[in-house]
Amino acid sequence: MSNITDVNFENVSERTDNKNIFKGTTGAGILGKGNLAALSNPVLLRWINGKVKTYYSFSNEPVVIQNIKRGLSSMFQVQITSTSVNEVDVSGNCKVNYQTRQNQVTKVKLLNSCKVAQKGFTSHSKVLGVNTTSSSASIYVLEKSLILSVLSEEYHLISLNLRRELAAKIVSKQKLEFLSTKAGPNEVQGKQISSVIKSVNPKYVSMSLISGTFKARCKGSPSLVKYWQSVRTELEPENLAKASATRTFLMLVQALRQAKKEEILQILRNESDSTLPQLVDAVTSAQTAASLAAMLEFLDFRNESSFILQERFVYACGLASHPTEELLRALMGKLNEKIGSEDIRETVVIIVGALIRKLCQKGQCEQLTVIEAKDMLLKGAEQSKKESEIQMYILSLKNALLPDAIPVLLKHAESGSGPISNIAISTIQKYDRAYITEEVKKAMNRIYHQNHQIHEKTVRASAADVIFNNDPSYMEVKNILLSIGELPAEMSKYLLSKIQDILRFKLPGSEMVRRVLKDTVAHNYDCFSKIGSSSAYSGYLKQGSDSTLTYSLDILYSGSGILRKSNMNIFILSQEMQLHTTQVVIEAQGLESLIAATPDEGEADLESLAGMSAMLFDVQLRPVTFFRGYSDLMAKMFTTTGEPLSVVKGLMLLVDHSQVLKLPSGLTASVEFQGGLAIDISGGMEFSLWYQESKTTVTNRGAMVVVGNVTVDSLFVKSGVELSVETEALLDFISTVKFSEYPFLVCMQMVKDQFPFRQFVTKYESFLPGAAYVSRKGKKILVPGSEFPLHQENSDMCKKAFSMESDSSDWF
Repeated sequence: MSNITDVNFENVSERTDNKNIFKGTTGAGILGKGNLAALSNPVLLRWINGKVKTYYSFSNEPVVIQNIKRGLSSMFQVQITSTSVNEVDVSGNCKVNYQTRQNQVTKVKLLNSCKVAQKGFTSHSKVLGVNTTSSSASIYVLEKSLILSVLSEEYHLISLNLRRELAAKIVSKQKLEFLSTKAGPNEVQGKQISSVIKSVNPKYVSMSLISGTFKARCKGSPSLVKYWQSVRTELEPENLAKASATRTFLMLVQALRQAKKEEILQILRNESDSTLPQLVDAVTSAQTAASLAAMLEFLDFRNESSFILQERFVYACGLASHPTEELLRALMGKLNEKIGSEDIRETVVIIVGALIRKLCQKGQCEQLTVIEAKDMLLKGAEQSKKESEIQMYILSLKNALLPDAIPVLLKHAESGSGPISNIAISTIQKYDRAYITEEVKKAMNRIYHQNHQIHEKTVRASAADVIFNNDPSYMEVKNILLSIGELPAEMSKYLLSKIQDILRFKLPGSEMVRRVLKDTVAHNYDCFSKIGSSSAYSGYLKQGSDSTLTYSLDILYSGSGILRKSNMNIFILSQEMQLHTTQVVIEAQGLESLIAATPDEGEADLESLAGMSAMLFDVQLRPVTFFRGYSDLMAKMFTTTGEPLSVVKGLMLLVDHSQVLKLPSGLTASVEFQGGLAIDISGGMEFSLWYQESKTTVTNRGAMVVVGNVTVDSLFVKSGVELSVETEALLDFISTVKFSEYPFLVCMQMVKDQFPFRQFVTKYESFLPGAAYVSRKGKKILVPGSEFPLHQENSDMCKKAFSMESDSSDWF
């Protein structure tokens, strides 16, 4: 039998009186008489050979009081021999290692082994996730079977994988010390333990030693309607590039997660057009049953007039941090109904692939809805006749990355039209190396070397990329090098630049390329002296111990100097994992007639076309078209406003982590990490016959905020820390081509504007009723802008291009 008396509250670290909220307080004053009385009630333990077999207490006591008693009772779990056992204590059913030395026992609890009902979720991507490192150890000093002292310490270090310094540490210490003995109650005897317990007090009941759950105290937040009215101006379109908008978005998501469907519908139906798309982003990102039901009731997919809202909803579904089968079922259901816009139907199909992949990553690949969705994509890609539908299903498979899809992808890669073949190959390139079999590599070699049919050079270049990235053989590399001398000039230049980039940046295949180049048959002047403007280059945006950002820029031109394809990629590498954060591809074809030039081999009959495709955080989005056909091009040249075309714009929840830690003291710690991004990716293509110049621009604008909250809330005392980091950035990629001479003057620029970076740490303590303590520290820096380096040849051409501009301006 044990009970707790003489309760006091103190600060762990020393503070001056004016910062010590516990100065002059009493246990009764903080706990309240009811809680103090409950804490004083003794518990009964059935303790046999150092094991707490049964825990008895009063069922009507507050859960938080029960948990404190459970924490104290768990300290009596001890073995006096070196052994490994499974024990049930306040943390759950855990594996425990004991090491005995003379009169001292060291107990190490393996927290990762604890089996306990877990509440929470985390981001699907480890790169965007949170890392938790935990340790628990106790030292017992014994005298025969008497416990003289127990010193227990457990810590949890929680850090953001992207930025390890954004971290919090929870330390829970307990000390139990034998002071004296005194006479206790008279011994009670009985044939059964239950009769003995009833004779002590019939209100005692057997309870689990595992910590119970309780609802944290309400913050007294205003209603959702009032809260939305107080923050809505922060989400006006003109404010989206500010970090304050992203922070508001994160807080709104938290509020929406507590809201009912009716409340959410009320603010959706009463909102104006300017902020409604941002509200749709937030409601969808909340990812609750109520928020999904509200969105499905609010949006009318039969009505094409709400296209923007429908698109924002579907994209937010695809970027969901922890999607459910219910979300996939909802989108599949929409495909069985009438959808007013064909673009929205295409977007839904493409995003279904992203949801399949995320659910499969969570081990839910065999759920009925997932199986139904996989069958739809595979049959669609196999049986569709219209090129637009084939493209739609392949783009969805690019998101899903189903192993079963590789045969149909190979079929379209080899026999499809140029655009279809290109998309199929780019999809194959995203698969792990384990799926790039000899059959796949043979198909890529047939495409590159045009064994069966003539292919566009963009298709051949993509096939070469697959070969280089997947353990190429000696002969595969040698045959590609030998073919360079026979290729059109710009494709030759592109492949040479690609090979140099593989060697310089040590990309996959670099060792084999280096080996083949020792052969003078392959490494000769005829192959490596080709001139042209196409290029490929990779570099670092950021290098750090916790994460690394890399970029790549691939540019392929036609023989007439018009852009054929540009491909910009940004990757994050962290935790030995890679996340494809951004890909923006601009493609153009069939424009040679504008300047009376001769099309390249296999491209004489191509339709005039230009468009852009984007991938965001490993999710392929629906491509957009600048123009299709000569008449459409002419119409847009005369009506253009010069404004770039938006590919994707919105607010998204990237980091989304929630967990509850059961501490050995019986208290619980809640961990919440949320990271939001406001993003606007736009692109444009300008073409001037007068100045014989074309310019392609891709603008990436964004504001990111990550907030971490770690809180220990015992209802009567609350303590916690908030960590936050925020930044705003602008990254432009500009490609200018002057085709008044050959080789064309091509200047590529990748420019980062100066941007602010702010980081804050806030610590807080409070009790009810009583004072509160808040400490806030932070740092603010302005990171200077820069232009990222590309190859020296590009720098030389930029200087020449800019000098030509200054010379022409002097003429006037």
